[in-house]
Amino acid sequence: MELRPYQQEAKEAIFEQWDNGIKKTLLVLPTGCGKTIVFAKVTEDCVRRGNRVLILAHRGELLEQASDKIRKSTGLGCAMEKAEESCQGSWFRVVVGSVQTLMREKRLGQFPADYFQTIIIDEAHHCISDSYQRVLKHFPEAQVLGVTATPDRGDMRNLGAYFESLAYEYTLPKAIKEGFLSPIKALTLPLKIDMANVGVQAGDFKASDIGTALDPYLHSIAEEMKKYCLDKKTVVFLPLVKTSQKFRDILNENGFQAAEVNGDSQDRAEVLEAFEKGDYNVLCNSMLLTEGWDCPSVDCVVVLRPTKVRSLYCQMVGRGTRLFPGKEHLLLLDFLWHTERHELCHPASLICDSEEVAKKMTENLEKAAGCPVDIEEAERTAAEDVIAQREESLAKQLEKMKKRKKKLVDPLQFEMSIQAEDLSGYVPAFGWEMAPPSESQKKTLEKLGILPDEIDNAGKASRLLERLDKRRREGLTTPKQIRFLEDKGFQHVGTWQLDVAKNLIDRIAANGWRVPHDIVPQEYKGA
Repeated sequence: MELRPYQQEAKEAIFEQWDNGIKKTLLVLPTGCGKTIVFAKVTEDCVRRGNRVLILAHRGELLEQASDKIRKSTGLGCAMEKAEESCQGSWFRVVVGSVQTLMREKRLGQFPADYFQTIIIDEAHHCISDSYQRVLKHFPEAQVLGVTATPDRGDMRNLGAYFESLAYEYTLPKAIKEGFLSPIKALTLPLKIDMANVGVQAGDFKASDIGTALDPYLHSIAEEMKKYCLDKKTVVFLPLVKTSQKFRDILNENGFQAAEVNGDSQDRAEVLEAFEKGDYNVLCNSMLLTEGWDCPSVDCVVVLRPTKVRSLYCQMVGRGTRLFPGKEHLLLLDFLWHTERHELCHPASLICDSEEVAKKMTENLEKAAGCPVDIEEAERTAAEDVIAQREESLAKQLEKMKKRKKKLVDPLQFEMSIQAEDLSGYVPAFGWEMAPPSESQKKTLEKLGILPDEIDNAGKASRLLERLDKRRREGLTTPKQIRFLEDKGFQHVGTWQLDVAKNLIDRIAANGWRVPHDIVPQEYKGA
């Protein structure tokens, strides 16, 4: 099986990390982008190197999927370490193991510390838990790959306590743009659900409290769904089994063909198959289908389980992002949960790295309630709004800074000029990123025209240096050109080509260092 370009890049990046001595690294791929095939190919190459590989997961479905994918894509057989099944005595060099089984002291003690040379963790956002850590610490010298679909900075900070690097990340917007995932349209519905009495447990809302809070609104939600979902293949996520079953009945009363599945459903496989065939057009579940189940024809997702956890939200929405013939986009229904105490995940959580942009995008979607909005367009609009607000604030700061006659460009001015949202919203995730900038970084930044005093961590300094090098290779303006021309009133000089800026500066120099009378700086576009 031939890998897609980004999958090949991901595989190469992983081995580059390992070969450079970084033992614990992460791979982030959105749901539907083939993370299993990537780690299957990584497994194949590890076996070729003589390694014994452990694939670690927390659910039976994920173990079976991994084993099946490795067999089909590489031809390698897998031994199973789960319940009564054991890999002991097997000649297979790939082991698919249940963390619930391996975490047990008696089971774990059967393996020497050097038994596995490579460990791959599926759904790696779970790996901070004690059960995973117990297994990982038993094999201290193994090279580790964590695979997750969640590009969440909050999670990344937690994962950064274990993993040493992020080998490769393929973002949801890029996957949509390059045609590997379905576009997403978010529809905010003007139904305010009061969550004032909903408690918090283990960092998220208590499912039992949500179910109680949701009950009075179920009929209204069904009425709203009739406007948008009757011709859609819809998956609904709810907090409790009893709430899921109740909502199924309400939907059927409202003209839908709805079914429900839960962990105790004896006919779960039959119901899922019937839904895939089209016998039902709505499938209700109590958080059962967040991982390990795929139905590409799903073109509508309704999240009735509000959450603060971005990974969980992404998993829910990810059930509908796969491509399918005739499927133009995924419709994501977002309700206005009324909460003042806690930040909820919204469609913005899928695409925004910056909390500031995410907040603005959510505000904009609320204003457009009742109209489906493409989330990429919504994110771009929100980012532009935030940049405009920042520029207004920046203008006031720069007015004060002019009096200081700095020879170097302030990092904030540079970021705004080149419209680098990833720099201005950067938050360090790993330990080395949080350390102060090195003297070498400071000297290089100053040499390139950036004032290093305002940069407080090594991660930000590293990203700035990478960006400066990339801009040099692409022939874009230097920090000194940016400072000079923006001090003359020109705007967004950071987006210009170096030659354009140079020619303009030469004209200004020839004019006695005055802007020529036929040029209006505020209107000049760098052409």
